Amino acid sequence: MTMETIPFSQACENNKAPILSVLRTVFTDPGVILEIGAGTGQHAEHFARSLPHLTWQPSDQPDHHNTCRARLGRANLPNVLEPIALDVRHRPWPVGHVDGVFSANTAHIMGWQAVEALFAGVGELLGPGQSFCLYGPFNENGRFTSDSNARFDQHLRAQDAAMGIRDIDDLNVLARFSNLALADRHPMPANNQCLVWVRTGPA
Repeated sequence: MTMETIPFSQACENNKAPILSVLRTVFTDPGVILEIGAGTGQHAEHFARSLPHLTWQPSDQPDHHNTCRARLGRANLPNVLEPIALDVRHRPWPVGHVDGVFSANTAHIMGWQAVEALFAGVGELLGPGQSFCLYGPFNENGRFTSDSNARFDQHLRAQDAAMGIRDIDDLNVLARFSNLALADRHPMPANNQCLVWVRTGPA
């Protein structure tokens, strides 16, 4: 397997270190972490290698879940499970026990119904006190946080009107319906954030 055959994302390369600094503080106990939207597998490889107390479960949409396989196969890390096909809109999710959920750069490329399904599924999957970390660009109080995010939103909507940067207030409405409470917000480079919701209430 040569490097040329392994998919690569510059964005993942740029953001993996800042995201790792957050995950170190959130996923402190041993457990299984479901990654929704594993893409090229760069995050899965970096986080699993850097956080050996975690078992990493990569997943992606059925048409894309094999994209990460070449990279993760080469890495051959003992704490990375086989990638699974996961469409968040179809429940129950084909996932066993997990102790946390992570997703990066997914909410703005999903249609709103899929975002609703994402939060509903995470709420069903997690137990009380467990965390959901979502990385990406977000609006606040109905406004873009930067001119670059406004341009990015225009670019997304030109490709598909269902896509677009999501507002944190709207996501919190979905979270409350799923017994998730926003526990922390971490500013990230390039006008992104890492948001952390914690499952509340009974299992």
